[in-house]
Amino acid sequence: MAKQKLAVVTGASKGIGAAIARRLAADGFHVVLTARTEAGLIETEDAIHAAGGTATIAPVDLLKGEDIDKLGVAIGSRWDKLDLLVLNAATLGSLTPLAHASPKEFETVMALNVTAQWRLIRAFDAMLRKGRGTIVVVTSSVATRAEPYWGPYSASKAALENMAGVYAEEMRALGVNVLVVDPGGTRTAMRARAFPGEDPNSLKTPDTVADAIGAALPGLPAGLSRLKVAKDGTASLLAAA
Repeated sequence: MAKQKLAVVTGASKGIGAAIARRLAADGFHVVLTARTEAGLIETEDAIHAAGGTATIAPVDLLKGEDIDKLGVAIGSRWDKLDLLVLNAATLGSLTPLAHASPKEFETVMALNVTAQWRLIRAFDAMLRKGRGTIVVVTSSVATRAEPYWGPYSASKAALENMAGVYAEEMRALGVNVLVVDPGGTRTAMRARAFPGEDPNSLKTPDTVADAIGAALPGLPAGLSRLKVAKDGTASLLAAA
């Protein structure tokens, strides 16, 4: 009997991260759930167990690089390979003119949305190679366009996408693939902060995004590919040139 596949999901305490974790568990993965908030992780874990899946919680502050390294060591001491790493955790920061952004907040956005993601790739690189695994990178449409007032967040997501592409090319011959996911407008707390006057019922749910990712994962092309989820939940998968 084949060993159960292993996934690590960041930002798994709520929103898209929690939905991805639930979907992966339903697809047979054992899911390691990470986020800062243990209570939220327990909720996700309970939902997975109630549905017959398996999960382990691992609270971690991704702004502490050494804690990311410790997480990699801890997971590597229990499992020999990693099939899937979901880089979902992110912070929005304030929506403000670029010249008015606080230096401290700019640094925090870049630290979590870029540097911490690199630390995660670095921490799990060996396990991903052994598992010929996949990295799912949750991005945003503002990564590819100059959206006024979204400066720090937009810049961080653009950097993340570029970094993901570099890793995909480096790993192409080794069987590690990268899927960049643009979820589009989704009913999350971050979306509500960015668009406070928007009717949340007009948006698709995180489960819709998670289902699109779950459906796309089997048989991904080598290297980098991109998944865009439309407002109605339909998804388009494109291999990068």
